[in-house]
Formats: sequence, C-alpha cells, structure tokens
Amino acid sequence: MLYFFRLLFLLINIDQETVLTWFRVEESQTREILQTLENEHNFNGSNIEPSTSISFDTFRLIFKGLWDRIQDGLTLADIENVLFFILFIRFIILILRYNLKTSFYITCIGLFAGYLWYKHLIDLISMYRSVLLKLPFLNKLGMDAIQLRSMNRQMVLTDIKSNGNTHWYNPGQVIYSAFSKGMINIDSNTGLRYYIDPISMFVSKIQNPTDSNIVSIYYKIYTSIIPKIYDICSKFWSQLSGVAAYAIITRIGKRYCPYLIRWHWTFLLIIGMIEQIFIYFIYRVYYFQTFVVISQTKLYDSYIDSNLILQVNILNGLIAGIVLTHICFILFGLFHAIWGQYFYIPFFVENTELHIGPRPKNSIYSGGNTAWQDLEEKEKDLNRILPKFWYGWFGSGTQNKWNLQNKWVSFIIKSFKKYFRK
Repeated sequence: MLYFFRLLFLLINIDQETVLTWFRVEESQTREILQTLENEHNFNGSNIEPSTSISFDTFRLIFKGLWDRIQDGLTLADIENVLFFILFIRFIILILRYNLKTSFYITCIGLFAGYLWYKHLIDLISMYRSVLLKLPFLNKLGMDAIQLRSMNRQMVLTDIKSNGNTHWYNPGQVIYSAFSKGMINIDSNTGLRYYIDPISMFVSKIQNPTDSNIVSIYYKIYTSIIPKIYDICSKFWSQLSGVAAYAIITRIGKRYCPYLIRWHWTFLLIIGMIEQIFIYFIYRVYYFQTFVVISQTKLYDSYIDSNLILQVNILNGLIAGIVLTHICFILFGLFHAIWGQYFYIPFFVENTELHIGPRPKNSIYSGGNTAWQDLEEKEKDLNRILPKFWYGWFGSGTQNKWNLQNKWVSFIIKSFKKYFRK
C-alpha cells in the first residue's frame, strides 16, 4: 500500500530493484544470478551489482519469483501485490495516452470497482475458511481468513471493553455511544456512576421508590428494552447497509457514479443470489463428510471400509472443484474490474444491464468494450437458439479477432511455402 502511493506521486526511482522488491523476489533472484556467474566463469561476484534498468528480463524474474512463492500456497498479500502492480502499469499507460489528471480519475474508478470484488473475495474465503484449510494450494488463504476473522472479533471486544470506541463508518454505534455517554456521569472520588438523563432525574425525586411501580419500569427500560432495540437495529443495519449504499450511490447518485462501478456492483448483487446456493451446498457436503462419513470410519478398529474411503475422496473432489471454480470466477471478475473492463456471462449480464442500461460509448470514463451491446450482435442473438458465451478478450468482440488471426495464419503458411520452394 505504501509503495503504491509513493509510486503514484513519483517520489521514488522506478528501476529493476524497485520492481523486484515490490514482489519480494529481488534477493533470491540476485543470489541465483551471481551463483550462476560464479559457476560458469569461476570468479567472485560479491562486488557485482545487478543491472538497474527495467527490461524483459525483469518481467521474467517477476513471474519466476511469483511462481516460486505461490508453490507453497496463494495468500492475500500475493493477490494485493499483483493488483497494485496492475494498477500502476495501467496508470502509466493512461498517462501516456491521455494526461495525468485523466489517468488518475480512470485508475481510481478501476480501483473502486476492484475493491468491490476484493471485499467480496474476502467475504467468500471467510465463509470457505474451514474448507480452504484442507486444500493444498489455498490453505494459506484459509489461514488469512481466520486471522482476519480473529482481528475483527478482537476489535469488537476492544470496543466493548473500552466503553464504546466508535468509528465514523459506524453511525449507529456513534449515536448510541453519544447517548450512553451523555446520560452517565462518573464521580471522580467514589467512582460511582449516576444517570443524568431526564427519566433518571425524575425517578430520583420519588420519595418511596420501593413502593412505586415506576422504578421497576425504569429498570426494565434501561436493562432490557433499550439494549434489545439497539441489537435489533444494529443487526438490521448490518444486513441493509450494503443495499442502502448501493441504492444511494448507484441509483440516487447515478449521475455522478461511473458506469464501470455501477455495472460491477450490480453484477455482484445479482450473482450473490446464486452464490448462496453453492455456499450452503458446500456447508452441507462438508458437514456430511465430517460428521457422517468420517465418523463411520472411526467405528472400525481393525479395518476401514473401502466404500467409505471412496465416498470421502469423491466428496473431497466435489468440494475442491466447486470452491476452486467459485474463487477463480471471483478473481476473474476482480482482474477485469482493475483493468476497467467488462466480461460476458449469459443471463447475469443481461439482467445487470436491464438495471443500469447500456454503456455510454462517448465517455472515456465508462471503461472497456461491451461487444454484446452492439446492434449487429443483438440482431444475431435474436436468431440464436443457444446464447453466445465468448465475446473476445475483455469484451472486445471476436469478428475482428478471428479475421486478424486468419491473416496471421495465412501469412505464416505463405512464408513456409516460400521457404520450402527455395
């Protein structure tokens, strides 16, 4: 995160060492190069400094270093490094194409759209955390999810113990904390707490509080009714806050919200309805495997039934396949959003664009290509029985791509013919 802002304001020199340090592959790759030189040429390379110019070899070292790092498992830090590197590369490309101001605006739009997918990814791995721990390549993602969950719980406990340390992004807790602190006065000498709200002051004036029903009603309000109302409102707000933010930003503030953000946000809300089916299906399969099938294998001391082992393996494959497909799809959408691009999924994209309309093609802030919105493609879709699943990379269309590929293939064939004729 710190590197991104330093690069954004061009406060550091962009060289090979900086790029490799970003991905934490500089030291290992430098030692490998120097060791190779010592073995091949028999000289001491301790005084040799690696080249600082960025070249194609830099990207080779990056991919090799990242591949070596993810051999033990993918982490959230690796995903974040790649995302911010893509943002920086796109930021530089847009500066060369437009200007600094336009590049900054477009990059921020892609960053916000990518944040929506990244937040959804974190929620997803939090729900799949117990399953991810069993997958060899994704077990570190499960560990990251457990750490994030424990950190959130610790923050909640810290806020409770500190008597309401509130934050600006939680307005309900701010209001509740303001009322609770405003009603309580703590005596500095005795440490006793006194309620100074109007109801408490009125109750304190009663001559015989034990003989009055007002006192019982008073304690019932403060110890039972008010905490329950706050819990209900907080749970309701936690469920409604996402939809409320979506309605305010993309509906009420449609004029000021870029199309790319509205498209990806609406798409995420639509697929969320289908995702719940797979998530709860994985929960049920995992429960059946853990508490039914595996528990039966523990009943046999002398032997284990081969049918039970087969069931466990089949369920492992089913869980791993669904979880990997789900996470890969979210990463697919995440990288499209970071690049400011769109992608086509039948039924979901149509419903998304029914809500927000077609992409404004006269604005440079509207993102990449949406070939399925072209009039020619819409006319072809009316004559198709099955929907078209592929509209080229980043939704750029397939007609021109296939023509270009056919030209290259014909050019290669003609070159080979000329070569063999000689």
